[in-house]
Amino acid sequence: MIVREKPPSLWKLFITLQGSVVPKIWKRVLFFDLLAVAVCVLHLHYGWHFINLTVAPFTIIGLVIGLFLGFRNSVGYERYWEARTLWGGCLIACRNLTRQVLVFGHTSAPEANRRRVYLLIAFAHALRHRLRGSDGSADLQRWLSAADYATVSASPSPANTLLTLIGHAFYQLHQTQGLQSPLMANIDAQISELSHILGACERIRTTPIPYAYLLLLHRTVYVYCFLLPFGLVSSVGYMTPVVVSFMAYAFLGLDALGDEITNPFAQEPNALALDSICRTIESHCLAELGETWPPPLLPDRKGVLM
Repeated sequence: MIVREKPPSLWKLFITLQGSVVPKIWKRVLFFDLLAVAVCVLHLHYGWHFINLTVAPFTIIGLVIGLFLGFRNSVGYERYWEARTLWGGCLIACRNLTRQVLVFGHTSAPEANRRRVYLLIAFAHALRHRLRGSDGSADLQRWLSAADYATVSASPSPANTLLTLIGHAFYQLHQTQGLQSPLMANIDAQISELSHILGACERIRTTPIPYAYLLLLHRTVYVYCFLLPFGLVSSVGYMTPVVVSFMAYAFLGLDALGDEITNPFAQEPNALALDSICRTIESHCLAELGETWPPPLLPDRKGVLM
């Protein structure tokens, strides 16, 4: 996630590359720009005549492509915002369960309460690694006992197995403290909320936008940018490469941005800062336990917060 304390200056607005899609699309934009230069030289200098296209059809087609890209990016941002809402719910549920551990289990052994809270922290890390497809063994070993880690590491879904361990740990609290059924129902609702968050995040991660839609959009954008110089050269002359560059940057950039935000869990500058959210969960839970908590993660010198 790109974090900026204030909007960039006008100069930096045009030269900033970190977090932009320029590194991903500049080669394609350059290709269409060189094509436009070649069309200008051949038509205006050597008198070559190409297909007699006017600006009118490109105006209509450009409007249609803009609607397609706007719809696609809207769908991508909905996925991004839903994912952020789900992780906010994970933070809330972990804090609620930590509070319930300390309030309802105040006479329990400190080691038992610490294990319950550590299981919650481990769940957040397991969910993060599950969504990013990364190795979470180091983080899980930090927060789990050897027996719990062996159980979790042997599971095809460590995060789901951790929910089962959390359920057992709170049921032991019910048995030892004699919690009333309404309290246990509330605790189970919080654990079920974590299960819902896990399933919803997996749905976002594993359900792509239909390929046929993306294929249609990509083909239309590339054909439009390819034909654009032939339609502009007669009317704008040597300004054709400038106009083509701008249009290619706009359309290809929107297309690339849609690809980025469609997967909000990726380790990309514009994705969610899951490392930071997990660190926040750690800090809040450990502070409730009265233990030393780690400082919040800060953006790097380029403004990227992971």
